[in-house]
Amino acid sequence: MERFPVHPDEVDAVWLGGVLGAKVSHVRWEPIGTGQVGDSVRFHLSGEDVPKTIAGKFPAADATSRGTAAMFGLYRKEVEFYRQAAPLLHVRAPQVHFAEVDETGGAFILLFEDVGPARQGDQIRGCGIGDARAAIRQAAAIHAPSWGREDLLAAQWLAPPPDLRERLGSMYPQAQAIFRERYADTLEPEYMAICDQLAEASAHWFERDDPPQCLIHGDFRLDNMLFDIRGGAEPIAILDWQTVTVGRPMIDVGYFLGCGVGEGLWRNHERELLDLWRAEMRARGVALSHEDIEHDYRLGILHGVSTAVFSSAFVERTERGDANFLSMARGACSLALARDSIQVLKEAI
Repeated sequence: MERFPVHPDEVDAVWLGGVLGAKVSHVRWEPIGTGQVGDSVRFHLSGEDVPKTIAGKFPAADATSRGTAAMFGLYRKEVEFYRQAAPLLHVRAPQVHFAEVDETGGAFILLFEDVGPARQGDQIRGCGIGDARAAIRQAAAIHAPSWGREDLLAAQWLAPPPDLRERLGSMYPQAQAIFRERYADTLEPEYMAICDQLAEASAHWFERDDPPQCLIHGDFRLDNMLFDIRGGAEPIAILDWQTVTVGRPMIDVGYFLGCGVGEGLWRNHERELLDLWRAEMRARGVALSHEDIEHDYRLGILHGVSTAVFSSAFVERTERGDANFLSMARGACSLALARDSIQVLKEAI
């Protein structure tokens, strides 16, 4: 494998011209986004027959976040998603120009189209029903085309490390202890109780072995979405595929309705959005009743709880990160409480 840039400063005009197959005379970059596991930038290009801008993604500057990403194989997954899975799906993801990861999984680069100008989804502010509908349609555009596809369900690059579930189960109570110490005075007690109960059942939560049905994004929330892309020419694009895996689609849907839209929206539109997802799936050849998804949905909501807790403990701590994780926990715990998700998990033990 030839060496490739692992920081925006290493991307020069000559190298970039070779990637694009064009003459680049000048390149400069600026940071974009709020990711905590990878750092994203926008490159401004000058030259002959080159786009004015392209986007790039690199390993996180923060050593803790970078180490977490390498441990869970997040960088490799995202590179392989763009290489192998994106062309098979209907989801609107950026078109990739260059994707590479080293043998350790700790260094990578992604160069893809700049879908701006666009409106960044904001986990903390939430969204309106129009954005929620656009996101749910994209969820089905991931799930239906990959439904039952053995070439994806059995793909080696999607397989977790052999001991990952056991490690997560053993690490999670530690994460909850950190989460409780940081946020006990901020998060509502009834929501912290949900987090505590999930920690008590963490071994079962992480080691459950439900047969996978399709590809799932794994972190399907507003911060990983851009709306009104290309100046409003298209409604949405889905970003940040580091957590892509195989599983049950309600992991994405339950996660989004809890973490993504928050209590204010799900109380009025929960069933509408679930029915919209089923309609989009049916239009793509996968017919499911509400009863077919109910159990998985109530369990999938807990993915938002565990992600908020785990992420808060093992990525770089920032002021926005604290607000983000609290927003995720509030939304997910409120929905989990309403749908008695912890009881569903206990019944499965």
